Amino acid sequence: MPAAPPARAPAAPAPAVTAVRLAVRRLLTGLPGDGPVLVACSGGADSLALAAATAFVAPRLGRPAGLVTVDHGLQPGSAERADAVAGWARTAGLDPVDVIPVRVSGRPGGPEAAARQARYEALVAAARRHGAASVLLGHTRDDQAETVLLALARGAGPRGLAGMPERREWDGVPLLRPLLDVTRSDTRAACAALGLAAWADPHNTDPAYARARVRAEALPALVDALGPAVVANLARTARLLAADTAALDALADAALADVRAAGGGLSVDGLAALPAAVRTRVLHAWARELGAAPAALSHRHVAALDALVTDWRGQGPAHLPGGLPVRRLTGRLVQGGGPA
Repeated sequence: MPAAPPARAPAAPAPAVTAVRLAVRRLLTGLPGDGPVLVACSGGADSLALAAATAFVAPRLGRPAGLVTVDHGLQPGSAERADAVAGWARTAGLDPVDVIPVRVSGRPGGPEAAARQARYEALVAAARRHGAASVLLGHTRDDQAETVLLALARGAGPRGLAGMPERREWDGVPLLRPLLDVTRSDTRAACAALGLAAWADPHNTDPAYARARVRAEALPALVDALGPAVVANLARTARLLAADTAALDALADAALADVRAAGGGLSVDGLAALPAAVRTRVLHAWARELGAAPAALSHRHVAALDALVTDWRGQGPAHLPGGLPVRRLTGRLVQGGGPA
């Protein structure tokens, strides 16, 4: 009787699929809590590759995994696309799966900022509803490089140039970005290898948006001029600055406690003795304590507060977003208008 043919080993996944899965595994390993992770998925290549990798990796780590797709209602057929993403997610074994319609119009800020705010609010609400350990976002290395270029163009400081953090909290819910060291070409290749049809968002190529112009023109021009490593180098710059910013923020947290004045407010002498990089962070944090909206609080506001310390000429109060006045009074910075 002839011997049975040897069993054929399963084919190894494509390198791009492996790259995305390894990135997800790295960030999910050791994640605290036992709740599910939820993937925010628009149906584009980045988030679709992330969702497929999470559906594969999370169960092998003993972690439930679900998906949330947000329908912004900004384009014809958006509801049908959201339902199609949800249907695929269920066949991939993701559970729970939510489709959440949101309203973008009428919110403050530009259309991108309004859509982002609506999206994150929906994701946080879904995470709380399902007791999720985190929400996973599909931003890639290319997205990070674009973010750094946009921050440079705005004249942002180290915090802006630090780009998107790998881990952050939004209203108490952990947000994770596993793919910040994975390229956009890898997510597209992963989708192709897995037979997943990704949606191409027309907003990503609309020149009305600054990020779309950076993606289509500015970053390719830099790659042509300086070589393909420029994308990885910009992303590495963000990582290095993020580490420096975290260290300075820790120093500022301690300094803020030290310069609080007995009668309320902050000690001018204590502030003046701080290095400028720490002092401006202290003033930024204090302004937020006073109620200044973080999204509206800019370098200009912090510079006006700093001038009350380092360039005092008897000037009137500095005004923070929301009409909050801060003045210098008997060696202190205090909230309120009126004479010094």
